[in-house]
Amino acid sequence: MRNLRLACGVAAALLASACAATGTTTSPTAAAQQSAAPGYLALADQSLPSGGTLNLQVHIDSGAATGYDPQLADVATTWQLLSLSYETLVTVGPDFSVQPLLAEKWDTPSPTEYVFHLRKGVRFSNGREMTADDVVGSLKRLLASKSVWRGQLGPVKSVTADGDGEVKVTLSEPYTPFLAALANVPAAVLPMKEIDDKSVDPATTLLGTGPYVVENHRQDVSWAFKRNDRYWNKGKPAADALNITIAPEEAARIAALQNGSAALATLGNVDSATMLAGAGNVQVGTQATTDFYYLMLNSLKPGSKLADPKVRQAIAIALDNQQIADVALGGQGKPTAITPAGLPGACDPAALPSAAKSVDDAKALLAEAGAQDLSFTLTIFSTEPAPAVAQVIQQNLQQAGITVKIEQMDEASWSGKVYGKAPADFDAALSWFAGYADPGMVTRWWNPETAGFNVGFMKPDKELNTLIDAAGKEPAGPSRDRALTAVCAKADADAQMIPLVTRPATVAFRTDALSPSLYATEGYGNVLRLVADARVKKTR
Repeated sequence: MRNLRLACGVAAALLASACAATGTTTSPTAAAQQSAAPGYLALADQSLPSGGTLNLQVHIDSGAATGYDPQLADVATTWQLLSLSYETLVTVGPDFSVQPLLAEKWDTPSPTEYVFHLRKGVRFSNGREMTADDVVGSLKRLLASKSVWRGQLGPVKSVTADGDGEVKVTLSEPYTPFLAALANVPAAVLPMKEIDDKSVDPATTLLGTGPYVVENHRQDVSWAFKRNDRYWNKGKPAADALNITIAPEEAARIAALQNGSAALATLGNVDSATMLAGAGNVQVGTQATTDFYYLMLNSLKPGSKLADPKVRQAIAIALDNQQIADVALGGQGKPTAITPAGLPGACDPAALPSAAKSVDDAKALLAEAGAQDLSFTLTIFSTEPAPAVAQVIQQNLQQAGITVKIEQMDEASWSGKVYGKAPADFDAALSWFAGYADPGMVTRWWNPETAGFNVGFMKPDKELNTLIDAAGKEPAGPSRDRALTAVCAKADADAQMIPLVTRPATVAFRTDALSPSLYATEGYGNVLRLVADARVKKTR
């Protein structure tokens, strides 16, 4: 994958412009990190008074297809919105360590037993106290659901309550990512009494223990939140209200930052820092993430040459992930294996079997498969930087004699084509995973029988599934690292889903309007994770 080095001076217009921007997009991040605490991109100034309204803009709303039920939420953009009202038993710190949230502590009497001691005084926003029955009911509901996330909880055998203060979860076998899997929004504690008596439908109503309560929502337009006055964490949230505008066009979000109508916005274009360089009081930072882009090759489409593993291996070899990171992402992303780069214990992408081979090896595999004149369509969504990533992929594969036509769609249309039916009718598609907080978690998506979303385009690989399960049982340490390395190598050879590069999050905020807290690296794609800490700077 690392054998196709195109210099900026001789590449196409895309490459030239992106290379020119590389040096300018990194400096705001460095400046932000120097002024924040270790592990933070920014840290809210707690000496500022609380109160005020925080206005921010994001590019996409929560998924309307599944409503607002957190257990059915399967994309990070939905997680970040629902996390304003829902909370989990545990959370993750800036170093990916699992930390207390609704559970103030937990014990592990054995490798398959977890006893959670629930925090006292926690109430849902309707005033009812959270009980152990809510926790037990939430986990059982998740395990019985069709949620994508249920597979991340691993081999849960039983969930029981011991009075109102403790919940015990027993696994049928050890599963190292279990605690990390509890730290994400789909594992949130729900108001099970109200759900069971049907007075609340979580698909249409957000009723949680979190810092904010929904006042109003217009799909694909806006959200209005107000502080939860019953929130258990005293002194939070700092802001009285939170207004979120859904602004699909990047130019609109940039303009909102420039004119002050937004105090914070998420951005996708790697050139956005350059575009905002002249804007007064605007700070742009790059939040590293464990999210990563990946290429889906449809092995189930009738008559497709991508069903041949030699063809898929040739494509994996011909891709230059370092170039994708340098050019399409302005040097802000990192090549990755299926275990996200940056997580402790993750595989080294430079050690993958495909990384040791050349474009000539790719051509030889294509010749063996009778696919010397291979051409296919790459379906992508139009949100930046996906088009730039696709263009580098197109140029990479051209070096191996493969012709790629790029089909660009809005996100809803793209999702319908890629996930709408089985077998899916696309050739290849570009997407991204949230990488999570444990290197073994995202590997489970390489088993379509666990993942579900990829049954329309991916064949199960029994050997790979066995390796994934074996790695999940290993405790953190050298033996687990070796087990994950075996998973990475097998997935690399299978090449039905090819990991590419990590997906950084560009965040910009007005320093004259806001003092936010942001992790330097985010594991669940949630740029709003610490929004309850944010201090609004009141203008006179």
